[in-house]
Amino acid sequence: MRSLHLGLGARRGVPAAEVLALVRQALAEAGAGDAAVVTLATAEVKAGEPGLLAAAAALGVPLTTYGARELAAQAVPHPGEAARRAVGAPGVAEAAALLAAGPGAVLLVPKRKSPRATCAIAHRPG
Repeated sequence: MRSLHLGLGARRGVPAAEVLALVRQALAEAGAGDAAVVTLATAEVKAGEPGLLAAAAALGVPLTTYGARELAAQAVPHPGEAARRAVGAPGVAEAAALLAAGPGAVLLVPKRKSPRATCAIAHRPG
């Protein structure tokens, strides 16, 4: 089974149910289930977001965070102005997923959106 690293972006107050629904939609697209998830990752400014923390707890994985500078240094295929305004980086979900997966990581599922969240999935081939 592949180890998948999910990057998440979220608006303040996003409910865990919305985050989990988006995560599971992205996992289905990747042909994987909850058990493949090893990390949820997001921007440092979202570290205390209850919906993200509850989603990580529901999946039994840590919520890893990255600073704006780290996120901005990671090239992403789908930059967004909303992320730039909110956290100072052109992307959160894709950048966080790639950073969490480590060197050589590739996006398995690019940024997907719900009304108040974004999710991307990365893994390291091999």
